[in-house]
This record gives sequence, C-alpha cells and structure tokens, in this order.
Amino acid sequence: MDSGTVNIKKWVVIYPVYINSKKTVAEGRRISVSKSCENPNCIEISDCCKHLKLPSAVEIDKAYPRDFMQVGRVRVQLKREDGTLLNPAITSRKHLLQKIAELVPRHPERVKKQEAQKAKKQEPQATTSSSGTSSKSGKGGKKKR
Repeated sequence: MDSGTVNIKKWVVIYPVYINSKKTVAEGRRISVSKSCENPNCIEISDCCKHLKLPSAVEIDKAYPRDFMQVGRVRVQLKREDGTLLNPAITSRKHLLQKIAELVPRHPERVKKQEAQKAKKQEPQATTSSSGTSSKSGKGGKKKR
C-alpha cells in the first residue's frame, strides 16, 4: 500500500445491531440493554465517531452475517499504526460501543424526528370531537345453544 492511502481493513467493525436495545444477545447485541439505544443506523454511528474525534468509514453495501437484512456497518480506527490510542478516553471496543450508544439518542436528526412525532400526536388530540359515538355495545357473534 502507498503511504498516502489508509488501510481500513485493520479498523474495528461496528454493526448497528451491536448497540440496538431491541435485539437480544443471541441476535447480536454486545452491550447491556440499559446502556444501548433503540434502532441506531450507520450514519448516526459514524457521526458519533466524528464527535469522538475518531476516523470512521461507512460501508453501506455490507450486511450483518447473522441477519443479512441488517445492511450497513461502520469501520472505526481506535489505534494508530504504532499501537497508541487515537482518543485516550476510549480504551477498548466495548467502551467505544457504550460511548456511541450514549451519543446516538442525542443525534440531531433523531431529536428532530422525535419533536415532529410529538407535534403530530398533540395535533389530532386537540381537534378530535366525540360526535361520532355509536349506541351499539357488547360482543357480536353467534349465540351458543
């Protein structure tokens, strides 16, 4: 390899399943449910790595081996070629997963989406009225003899 190109093959691989609180350990989750986040994606993970000042590369065309429907992964560089840590605050792969899982819920895109959902839920509640109630009650169906 040239000295100008970066070899990402030696970087740590992170699949979104590793920090997904909706998955079980058998399905691929690597950290505890209390520390994980709900349904992360590759872009959010990559942005969190940039926030932690770690180089990362998104590989959209790669799939998780246990579940090939889970598409995408992120490669992150934890150590330099000489073995020194890039970010001394992050010492291991598991520590990196926990830090990313902390940051993903605060991701700007996720916050915008949550605010939009809250506004959408509050709007129909204020405009609905109880004029369309029916007088029928009880269970329908065939009577037993």
